[in-house]
Amino acid sequence: MRVIFMGTPEYAAEILRALIETPLVEVVAVYTQPDKPVGRKMVLTPPPVKVLAAQHDITVYQPQRLREPSVVETLLAIPCDFIVVAAYGQILPKAILEHAPCINLHASILPKYRGASPIQQALLDNASETGVSAMLMDEGLDTGAVLLIERIAIGPDETAESLFERLTRLAARMTPEVLGIFATLTPTAQVDAEATYCKKIVKSDGEVCFDNALGVYNRYRAFTPWPGIFLKNGLKLKKIAPAPEFPSCRRSGEILHVDHGSIIVGTPCGALRIFTLQPPSKKEMSSVDYINGARLKVADLLA
Repeated sequence: MRVIFMGTPEYAAEILRALIETPLVEVVAVYTQPDKPVGRKMVLTPPPVKVLAAQHDITVYQPQRLREPSVVETLLAIPCDFIVVAAYGQILPKAILEHAPCINLHASILPKYRGASPIQQALLDNASETGVSAMLMDEGLDTGAVLLIERIAIGPDETAESLFERLTRLAARMTPEVLGIFATLTPTAQVDAEATYCKKIVKSDGEVCFDNALGVYNRYRAFTPWPGIFLKNGLKLKKIAPAPEFPSCRRSGEILHVDHGSIIVGTPCGALRIFTLQPPSKKEMSSVDYINGARLKVADLLA
């Protein structure tokens, strides 16, 4: 079967790799986002999907706008049986949706967590499970009929990085399976009344205050490794964990206890154990070294 693939980040690249390695599947074209400047030196860098496609001599297209008439015309001239989409980053126009069945692999149990950050949002909500939904795309944002869902449990200490890796492997395994059994699947319409949405993560989302221990810890899980979590004064909390053995306190950010490897900081609802942190423009350090250098002690406020 002939497949046009659309995707951009590493998540999509692993799905593309699974398709390339599947017998009877021919990836005839790849669409991905344009190269972008990366790092302090702003080096123009291709997305992971482009790198993988080039390694396998697959034709790559990188339109700024997929809706441009000339772009649509070029795609429609490519015969295919399926269009597989995974974290592409652009909305598909109706003409492309009608060219072949368009199948999207979305990292949530739809209709929950439609949108750009389903993995982070599941962790922010302290969800116990998530999964991957194979969806027959329509013109809406993750609103198409669902073809297949597979679920996984979320560990209590799991971060976005580890959950992303597990969901990537799941999506890569599911994609060839869905294509192979497509004719036997019955698309099931989503219940819009049950839908929730999540937005694109920006750096400012990582700012926290010591208002609720579980809430701070879930933000740490969701925003590790990026954007991380940090206090208003720029102090980054690099490694933390819940401290259920310590009581809540009236003063947010009060240092409740210091031991050899960590400090305990209280909130009005629970407490947190902080192992390492990073002051602005300095290297990561142990929390104990930090408070010693800042001349802080038990009953003082961390920030």
